[in-house]
Amino acid sequence: MTKKYDVVVIGAGPGGMTAALYASRANLSVLMIDRGIYGGQMNNTAEVENYPGFKSILGPDLAKEMYESSTQFGAEYAYGSVSDITTEGDTKFITTDSDVFETKALIIATGSEYKKLGAEGEETFGGRGVSYCAVCDGAFFKNREVVVIGGGDSAIEEGSYLTQLASKVTVIHRRDKLRAQKILQDRAFANDKMDFVWDSNVTDIVGDDRKVTGVKVTNNQTGETSEVPASGVFIYVGVKPMTTAFTKLGITDDYGWIPTDENMRTNVPGIFAIGDVRKKELRQITTAVGDGGIAGQQAFGYLESLKDAELN
Repeated sequence: MTKKYDVVVIGAGPGGMTAALYASRANLSVLMIDRGIYGGQMNNTAEVENYPGFKSILGPDLAKEMYESSTQFGAEYAYGSVSDITTEGDTKFITTDSDVFETKALIIATGSEYKKLGAEGEETFGGRGVSYCAVCDGAFFKNREVVVIGGGDSAIEEGSYLTQLASKVTVIHRRDKLRAQKILQDRAFANDKMDFVWDSNVTDIVGDDRKVTGVKVTNNQTGETSEVPASGVFIYVGVKPMTTAFTKLGITDDYGWIPTDENMRTNVPGIFAIGDVRKKELRQITTAVGDGGIAGQQAFGYLESLKDAELN
């Protein structure tokens, strides 16, 4: 038997939890589904200092605060990996690895995941020196040299975090300047434990039978090759949307992102998308929360419109 809810939210990151809060506060029955612990990428963030109300807060602590708030009006939470979504008229059926759920209003908040670098040795040394999460794995490299690949906010923020543990952090970037926010750049350049290799691509992650020992680098201006010694390699080269389960709905673009209007509506009535799955410029906790509030309220409005249509 399917389990019926007024609103189903797929994903329990900051956007999904906010959507659940707004929808349940409107006296709707709400289910959040996530394949992992609530909070999403906040659980992999050492410190959040750009979320209003907190000068600084640990990512997992903020996730816990949001979860307690999001469930205070009765929203439920379930573990599960969504494998299929089908529609019949106004009804959507969400199939997970253990259940089938039925709803009229669906909010997609599955977020994004880190892209792989594609270098030789990346898969071989996964879990043996290659990481995509400094908070998760940084402690394994205390007093050792590490490499951070990338030049955006995540690379520089996590690189700065690693300087609290590692003896040296070398940032390797394919361009001649960083893309990170200026405040993050200023901190990084002022940190004497951070070094920078510009205009360079990592072509190979090398090591012995047990662990990483360094990376091979090619300068994309001169063609010169070199090797940077490192015990750990942290990769931050962009993100991709986690939308595979939704492609057959026809709501994604050629790159997997979900376009929406300003009210978070997709091109399928009753399906909304929020947070990092959207085609948008700024992907932050604050923007996900804003999306979630709008979607939760829009879901209520959509369900009311269905009731009005039935009466007429």
